[in-house]
Amino acid sequence: MKRKNLPVLFCLTGASALVLLLSGMSPNQSAADSQQYRMDDTSGVIFVKNINGPTLGYSSKSGVKILTVDGLSFKDLNRNGKLDKYEDWRLPVDERAKDLASQMSIDQIAGLMLYSAHQSIPAASRGPLGAGTYDGKPFADGMNAAAVSDQQKAFLIKDNLRHVLVTSVQTPAIAAQWNNNVQALVEGVGFGIPANNSSDPRHSANSGFEYTAGAGGKISQWPDELGLAATFDPAVVQQFGSIAAQEYRALGISTALSPQIDMGSEPRWVRINGTFGEDPQLDADMARAYIDGFQTSAGAAEIKDGWGYNSVNAMMKHWPGGGPEEGGRDAHFAYGKFAVYPGNNFDEHLVSFTDGALNLAGPTKMAAATMPYYTISYGRDNVGGENEGNSYNKYLITDLLRKKYNYDGVVCTDWLVTADEGKTPDVFAGKSWGMETKTVAERHYKILMAGVDQFGGNNDAGPVIEAYNMGVKEHGEAFMRARFEQSAVRLLKNIFRVGLFENPYLDVERTKATVGKPEFMTAGYNAQLKSVVMLKNHDNVLPLQKGKTIYLPKKYTPSMQGFFGPPSKERYDDAVSAALIAKYFNVTDDPSKADYAIVFVSSPSGGAGYDAADLKNGSNGYVPITLQYGVYTATDARAHSIAAGDPVEPGITDRTYKGKSITAANYQDLKTIEDTKKAMSGKPVIVAITLSKPAILAEFEKDANAIVAGFGVQNQAILDIITGAAEPSGLLPFQMPANMQTVELQDEDIPHDMICYTDADGHTYDFGFGMNWKGQIQDARTDKYVNIIPKPVISLKGNTATIAAPKAGTIVFYTIDGTTPAFVDANKYSKPFKVSNGTVIKAIAKKYGVDNSSLVEIKVGG
Repeated sequence: MKRKNLPVLFCLTGASALVLLLSGMSPNQSAADSQQYRMDDTSGVIFVKNINGPTLGYSSKSGVKILTVDGLSFKDLNRNGKLDKYEDWRLPVDERAKDLASQMSIDQIAGLMLYSAHQSIPAASRGPLGAGTYDGKPFADGMNAAAVSDQQKAFLIKDNLRHVLVTSVQTPAIAAQWNNNVQALVEGVGFGIPANNSSDPRHSANSGFEYTAGAGGKISQWPDELGLAATFDPAVVQQFGSIAAQEYRALGISTALSPQIDMGSEPRWVRINGTFGEDPQLDADMARAYIDGFQTSAGAAEIKDGWGYNSVNAMMKHWPGGGPEEGGRDAHFAYGKFAVYPGNNFDEHLVSFTDGALNLAGPTKMAAATMPYYTISYGRDNVGGENEGNSYNKYLITDLLRKKYNYDGVVCTDWLVTADEGKTPDVFAGKSWGMETKTVAERHYKILMAGVDQFGGNNDAGPVIEAYNMGVKEHGEAFMRARFEQSAVRLLKNIFRVGLFENPYLDVERTKATVGKPEFMTAGYNAQLKSVVMLKNHDNVLPLQKGKTIYLPKKYTPSMQGFFGPPSKERYDDAVSAALIAKYFNVTDDPSKADYAIVFVSSPSGGAGYDAADLKNGSNGYVPITLQYGVYTATDARAHSIAAGDPVEPGITDRTYKGKSITAANYQDLKTIEDTKKAMSGKPVIVAITLSKPAILAEFEKDANAIVAGFGVQNQAILDIITGAAEPSGLLPFQMPANMQTVELQDEDIPHDMICYTDADGHTYDFGFGMNWKGQIQDARTDKYVNIIPKPVISLKGNTATIAAPKAGTIVFYTIDGTTPAFVDANKYSKPFKVSNGTVIKAIAKKYGVDNSSLVEIKVGG
């Protein structure tokens, strides 16, 4: 049937009133070839619908016009009156990116290499991150919350920055309006390169207010990444990625600074809560599913090769793995700058990247971007022998990631790695580890030469241009121009393939309808339920009957020192809101009148591993990190640290904390459990613990009739599990240690190498353990992921020990001196050996590049 040459009025989702426009057409363009319409929301955004191509979006305020070629519409982004290759949506992304990069000035490419510091919408009036003004005044009621701040205008226009890290937004509608304002601003300058806005994870039911509150409290809520891992179900994670991507795009976010796929092999590390746990194979499958969900568009939303209008670039982090922090201290601070490998297990830390994020099942093939961690991967540079932060290390970035694993995506530093560090190791400032004495420009140059494309947390193009000039002096202008264009192409491809050059604008009504839509909220809540792990259910006390009377002690929150400002005040709060708990139970303040008690607690808050008071008292400042509530003395810690040294602590060449003591800041949680047990006089006590890392439950397990563990879930999910509205199905994504001795003796880089806690019912809280109403879970998930490498079998005959590896292709490593076996030739098992009574044999089986078994330990004659 012949198509009639009539104008068509297209509608957007929601209540926007649309007006047909013909004024922007070229003289030779008919209404049938292209339909134009605008949102009646004062934004000035005009949409142009190509009958056989994408819908274009541009601002009437930017100066951009529409070109007509072969009856199709294109945006004249550089306003030169002709169709450039980069403006031609019919061409391959690579060709478009190369064309644009070749036209850009060095200053413009330098701006493209910047990634902004944290930006809240509207800008905060004060504070260390993202504070801003509007026409010189701080934000106040009555101002436009979606306006572009003075500081944002400066870095977008003066410094040519195009990658913005968005934190909190007032509402989804404000986020959409702000995005449109930013896109209209940058569309009108230079080559009209759109802003590629990004976010750290913002979907957790238990995340900090910086991100979740920024969704107006409405975005779908999912468990923490550890909780996603606890489902042991990659399909759940891929569903999360797909839903989160749709909500991100509706908020104007096209890059996710996630997933965090560091292997959580060091149980004391504070950031283990953002990982998929400690097993490399589970990590790899979850990483793959997460990125496939985020990056893949399908159907009408697909542009090409899985990329499209629902796609969000995923930035895998933190290459090559930030998990093995010495002593568990974190590299956001100088006291945690070193990642160490006492077990010689570097290869397993790469598995989640090489087998997961760089080996996708979906058509986008690889993660679009990579972020190295702050850490110095101590002793891992096999070429230059350098010990500098990962973003500075050419061996790790170019030789390993780019050449060996054929990665040509964007590599972006973590935030502030080029800035100066603080005056003491515990000051939150720049993180230029290994390059502390160099200038800011020298640091940028070193990073560029290592093969990195982008600088996180830097709004200023000046140092990047200085670095370019350094390169010109050393290598010549042609070399440095080519080097800059190489990074520009990588960065531009991530903007092109998600469709931003064609249409970076949002329909506010569609945003409001998408973010937090009911089916998304339901999916997130179901994932929360699937993530809850039941660790103990003595005498099948669970599920509890609804309507019973419970005693619910208040929850204690200790005083905590944050990154900025003075410590918070300690407080007691209702563990569960009165309105929520009333839907399940009657509540009494008198334990004698209660049928049950439910105690909500958090993981032991075991410190950061550094205490200025210890330094003031004449020691080195380094203290233990504890995974228990009560007093802990580090008698089994290393006598000497593996790595040490920083310019702000001259003379301190050893970071040992051996013999020092610490008590968890929330020791009161343990006291609450003990007091409740006593007050209930034998009636059941249920403990609901929020786990952010492994914890030593030996302190209170005997006082609890049931224990359920959540990883950043809503209280409602815990109550639905406790009352049987849903059956528990989660599995532990890490080991739960028997005591702090096994924590100290494990190697930071080896997973599965602790002695796990066994409770009064005989259940061992090992990786993959969890219970349902029938008992310990044994299903397809445990068959797939638990004991991928079977434990070695130690046999004794007289005073001769023999160790067998049950699975072909594995190598057994052992020790008889009480240490954890490192994967080195000296510890390889080859033949039976003599032992004497009292000898402790420890053994682990390993398959290189795959995984290792759990630790086996026996005492001869014991």
